[in-house]
Amino acid sequence: MRRARRAAPGPLPVLGLLLLGALPGLWTVLLRREAAAPPEPRSPSGQPPGRWDWGLSPAARGESGGGGQKTFRTLLAVPAAATDREERDGEERLAATGSQPPADTASPVERGIFWSRELEEQVPPGFAAEEAAAWLSAARAARVASLERGGCGRSSNRLARLSDGSRACVRYGINPEQIQGEALSYHLAGVLGMQERLPPMALALVEARGRQWEPVREELRGSHWAEGAVVSLTRWVDNLTAVVAPAPWGAEAGAGRRLQPLSAEELVGLPPSQLVELVQWSDLILFDYLTANFDRLVSNLFSLQWDPRVMLRATSNLLRAPDGGLVFMDNEAGLVHGYRLLAMWDPYNEPLLRSVCVFREGTARRVAELHRRRSAAAELRRRYRAREPLWARLGFLSERQAELLQARVDFVHRHIAHCRAQAAVL
Repeated sequence: MRRARRAAPGPLPVLGLLLLGALPGLWTVLLRREAAAPPEPRSPSGQPPGRWDWGLSPAARGESGGGGQKTFRTLLAVPAAATDREERDGEERLAATGSQPPADTASPVERGIFWSRELEEQVPPGFAAEEAAAWLSAARAARVASLERGGCGRSSNRLARLSDGSRACVRYGINPEQIQGEALSYHLAGVLGMQERLPPMALALVEARGRQWEPVREELRGSHWAEGAVVSLTRWVDNLTAVVAPAPWGAEAGAGRRLQPLSAEELVGLPPSQLVELVQWSDLILFDYLTANFDRLVSNLFSLQWDPRVMLRATSNLLRAPDGGLVFMDNEAGLVHGYRLLAMWDPYNEPLLRSVCVFREGTARRVAELHRRRSAAAELRRRYRAREPLWARLGFLSERQAELLQARVDFVHRHIAHCRAQAAVL
């Protein structure tokens, strides 16, 4: 009797044997790839990038409260070479892994000196032009229902409640040039494309028997305001909080302070909220240089000579809205008053400007246009006369002040060009 033949093995057992035999080879490949993978970038302290002291107190950073802190004389100085190197590293990792890099690793700086468009789009909108125009129109037509002391700076100022229910700070200058400086600074911000960072402001004429002030005639008598004086009405904004200059702007006192650049690696690793704030600071420092405003960050720098911790406290006349937008308050020291005191304050204002080498592209474009046309004063005059009905009461810049404004625009333009040239060779 014939024996029955055994059936040939099916395809599945054969495939299983082949896979089992390939496992040692696959394991070896995986081990080699893991060994060759680039290590995760670390900060000098061993912490992940983006956590290097930003938002930490001096104690948390292991610093003393006095001279051991870094010197504050910089905002940003981003080496282009470092940025290019990071881009090349990212491309190599992308080729090795075949996956896209995380969205938050994109460089916040474009072409060496400009904030990226993606970052600028995250900046809070501030006071929109349409909203500001509507408030200004309503404030000029409204009557002053009450005047209160406190909340608006000097003792001579008042908090006004208007008949439409809104509130405004009424600023009465020690001399008219302060109100003139407030008004001109507001409209210069418009010329520069950054007026959304300043609360809407209008001029008003104090007339005790006039329609606007008649309801507060008795309060006016107690204010000691001169009849016929020009005051400023600035929109009141609720829920503003103090702003401390961001790290590494802690400073030490003494002569010979030097700028300490912020590296590209640190900048790339920062959280978006801190980068968004730095975008606004770059505009603020440029604006304060053009107006020669000494009553904000410059006054803090001046105070370092006797108060080494002043940079750790709130910055004068700068507040933060709930959405993170910075509000450039109380600009009456700008232009007229500031230009009279250049010799005293420019030793602080000029180095502060030089510390900034990253700009909003729109701001740099407007500065370049004002430089090319040599039209800074003319543009400011045109805007001031068109948008402020009481401009003639205070007048405009003198010829010498107009020349100083143009000279400062030219200086800023040359500084931006210098930053661009530095970025190109690094």
